[in-house]
Amino acid sequence: MTRYGAQFGPDITFLGVPPCDLDEPESYAGADVVVLGAPFDGGTSHRPGTRFGPQAIRMTDYLPHDGSRPSLALRTDGLVDLRVVDAGDVEMYSGDIEVALPALEAAVEKVARAGAIPVVLGGDHSIAFPDAKGVANVLGHGRVSMIHFDAHADTGDIEFGSLWGHGQPMRRLIESGALRGDRFLQVGLRGYWPPPETLDWMAGQRMRSFEMTEIVHRGLQDCLTEAFAIATDECDGVFLSVDIDVCDPGHAPGTGTPEPGGLSARELLDSVRRICLELPVVGIDVVEVSPPYDHADITAALANRVVLEALSAIARKRRDEREGTRWDPAQPLLAGRVPEPTQPFGSTPHAHGHHHSTALSHDDNETWPAKGAPAAYAHDDTAHDETTDETPEKNEESS
Repeated sequence: MTRYGAQFGPDITFLGVPPCDLDEPESYAGADVVVLGAPFDGGTSHRPGTRFGPQAIRMTDYLPHDGSRPSLALRTDGLVDLRVVDAGDVEMYSGDIEVALPALEAAVEKVARAGAIPVVLGGDHSIAFPDAKGVANVLGHGRVSMIHFDAHADTGDIEFGSLWGHGQPMRRLIESGALRGDRFLQVGLRGYWPPPETLDWMAGQRMRSFEMTEIVHRGLQDCLTEAFAIATDECDGVFLSVDIDVCDPGHAPGTGTPEPGGLSARELLDSVRRICLELPVVGIDVVEVSPPYDHADITAALANRVVLEALSAIARKRRDEREGTRWDPAQPLLAGRVPEPTQPFGSTPHAHGHHHSTALSHDDNETWPAKGAPAAYAHDDTAHDETTDETPEKNEESS
């Protein structure tokens, strides 16, 4: 089968990583990570547009799309140290949610069975059901915990007359048995939804939800430490689901249901890094990026960096496990780096061992300033000599 590619726009891969085709297993054999696009917003309750999220997350970066991103902090390149490939978008017609979600679940399960980590670019949050269930189908129902960053609990029951939508995937996951309620961790909840009866249902499932008031009072890191202990108890892997609206709308305006008072971009990136450094992450999705409501690509750029932070940290974790080392967050940026050999002043290293002169002219036979040109910046040796000649006479007269 020919690669489906992108449902909307050009067929680009995440920052230039190699493409693959899920119908050609050899194209992703041995991959550590497979990126999937889920261009679906058929579950949206308010502002649409997340069907364009995968394209925006893949491409929003001011650096070349060359399949490489060395991390300053972690000293890894998540796109090189891991084998990352991009399978393109799953065909998901937003007008038929009961066809679209199973198609995504089959694709995610195929990736998980190949031994790779699926990284799914959404799309609205209804895709979390097929994403997490597709992984649990491989690792075992009840064996995967969830760490869920979101302003909203997404545990509604019937919304707009439907069991399926972006406000209900976490409830459906628990009801299906794919994930356990008592291994379900939510970070960043706030605002005025869901209603009390839904919170009662959540309590009955023994979910652990960290609302922003508790996070501010206790500190985000303390809350994460508690969440990690629960997530790794009797579970073999952790699924990380990041709804970009967990961040304050000032940091992520391009989303469907913005809620003021959330995390900062820095807090989200630090949290994702810590999760992927410390926990056995087996699947990731990044959802609810709506480019039509974005401003200057702020939200898309953040989502792109969430993916990069996760991949860089996974690469760092694997390196530390392989080499018996441990990443030190207090290490200065330049510590332990070998300086480059000193170059002659006025030249800089060039790509193939050559040097590029800093002179304005690139012609080795041409002098500067050019013959006949005003010598405004030239050194006047005559003036210098005259001054030198006069100086002894002045010294003699003064003596």
